[in-house]
Amino acid sequence: MESTGAHISQPGETGFTTKLKIMGPFRSPAQMLADQVVDGHASVHDGDQAADLGLAGAPIEGPTHFSQFDPLATSIWGTAWFERGCISSHFRTMVVEGEQVQATLITTGPRTGRIEAFKADGTPVLEGSVSIGPDHPTSALDLRREAQGDPGDLFIIDQLEVGMAGDADRVVSMGYAEHNGPAYPFSQADKVAKITEPHPWYTPEGAAQSPWGRAILPIEMISVLANKSSNRWPVRSPVMGLFLDLEIKLVHGPVFLDQTYSLHREVIGLSQSRKTESYWVRTTLTDTDTGKVAAEVTLHSGVFKASYPGYPAELLS
Repeated sequence: MESTGAHISQPGETGFTTKLKIMGPFRSPAQMLADQVVDGHASVHDGDQAADLGLAGAPIEGPTHFSQFDPLATSIWGTAWFERGCISSHFRTMVVEGEQVQATLITTGPRTGRIEAFKADGTPVLEGSVSIGPDHPTSALDLRREAQGDPGDLFIIDQLEVGMAGDADRVVSMGYAEHNGPAYPFSQADKVAKITEPHPWYTPEGAAQSPWGRAILPIEMISVLANKSSNRWPVRSPVMGLFLDLEIKLVHGPVFLDQTYSLHREVIGLSQSRKTESYWVRTTLTDTDTGKVAAEVTLHSGVFKASYPGYPAELLS
C-alpha cells in the first residue's frame, strides 16, 4: 500500500486538515457469478448472455471491488471501519476476469473521503465516497439519487412505486461454508479463497483474533447477505440486469457470520437511461438478538431495455 500522508489511528484525533491519498496495489478480482441463476435463467455474468447484450465479456460483480478499499479505510480509521463505515459507489465500467484494478482513497475530512478505482490502462471502474459514522454526511449515492428527475414512461419497472415495501420481514444468516443460493452460488469460504484482500477475521479459525471475538463478513459480502433472500419485485421479465450503484452503510456493526438478521426492503427511487430502466432499493438488516440496525444496503439495479422482448422497438437506440 502506498500513502502520500501519515497514518491516523483514530478518526479526527489529530485535528489536521491535510488530505491523505492512499493507493492500494493492483489486484485481479475473480469472477464468481458465472453460474448465477436469476428468475430461472442465466444472468449477465454468464459469458453467452453478456455477448448477446454486446458486452466485451461477463462482468465481475461490482461489490467485489469494495474489498480493495478495506485496507485503505482501516489504515485511516482502524476497526471503526467495520463497525460504522459507509462505502457509496457508482460503477462506471465493467471489469472482466483477468483485468487488474487499483483502488484509491483521498480523505476530504477527518471522517470522510473520496474513492476511485481504475484499470491498469487508466479506464475508470468506480467512483464514490466513504465515511465513518455515526453521523454520516450526504453520500455519493444520496447525491446521485437526488439528481434523478422524473423517470418518464417505463415499460419494464412500470409496476414499481416509490415507497413500495418488500415481502414481510425475512430472517437470514450466513454460515462460513454455506452456499448462498442460485443468485450467489458460493460460500464465504469460497470467497475468502479468492478475495483480493484476505483477512483472518473472515474465518472461523481467525475469529478469536478479531476485536469482537467473532468472525465477520467482508463488507462486500454484506450485499450478498442483504440479497440472499431475494424479493419478488413486480419487474417484467425476462430481462437481464446489473448493479449500477451500491452503498453499504454499517450502523451498529460489524455484520457477523452465524448471526441472524431480519430484512426490510423499500423502493426509494425509479430512474432510466438510454439503455436501462432502474430502481433503487434500501435493505435494512436488523440484528435479531439486539434489535439494533446492523447495516443498510442501498442498491440501484438496472435492467437492459434491449433484453426485454416487450420493449417498444421504436424506443430502442
